[in-house]
Amino acid sequence: MPPRRSGSESLTPDDLAALTAAVAEGKQPLVYLREGTPSLGLTPGASARVLAVSGETVTVKPRGVDDALPYEADELRMTKNVAPQAAKPAKAKTSLTPRVRPPSTPATRAPATTPTKPATPTATSPKPAAPAKPASPSKSARRTGGKKPPAAVTVTIFGSPDNAWSVSVTRGGRKPTRSRTITPDSVEAALHELDDAAALDAASSVLNAARDEAQRRVDELSRELAAAQEELAALAPK
Repeated sequence: MPPRRSGSESLTPDDLAALTAAVAEGKQPLVYLREGTPSLGLTPGASARVLAVSGETVTVKPRGVDDALPYEADELRMTKNVAPQAAKPAKAKTSLTPRVRPPSTPATRAPATTPTKPATPTATSPKPAAPAKPASPSKSARRTGGKKPPAAVTVTIFGSPDNAWSVSVTRGGRKPTRSRTITPDSVEAALHELDDAAALDAASSVLNAARDEAQRRVDELSRELAAAQEELAALAPK
């Protein structure tokens, strides 16, 4: 088994396997962001709950963010704090000891010596810095606060045998919204606009039955009205 990397590095294959097992058990383990996302108010080391793992892509829900965001394994770590780097030992300074000239005797004078000038260290030209690797467009796009694509939408029009019509909306796998009453003529007009023969035929069977029933009722009431008018006329004073 390869050694576990420090907290400053990304998720290892063992980390991904452990997270996958935890999610399969219904858990939402914590991971931490290696870099911050100012547009979402996220700082380096911010915690996030793991929702799913697919290969090296980990879908998480950062704390304080409503959306689920995909991250790559090299953008996350298992620990919040970065292991401090060991301090570099101080470079020992080399002190130059001045050369002491021995004292001359009265009989023999020592020849004068020219002090040796310490060699000046040659400056080493710094190596050119490697150009920064541009961020992947897919990763940068996810960090600009972009929203997920909208969920699928299902619009349901319901018609009862007594010509009562309603409409409801379902987004993705959520519970349908509360149905709202609509008029029969608006249903017929909408289906004509859709130009769907099967849907129009199904709705027309209910609408035509309702029209026939309404016409029958009008005829019946007309007969009752005519009879009432005749009765009233017969009761009128001569």
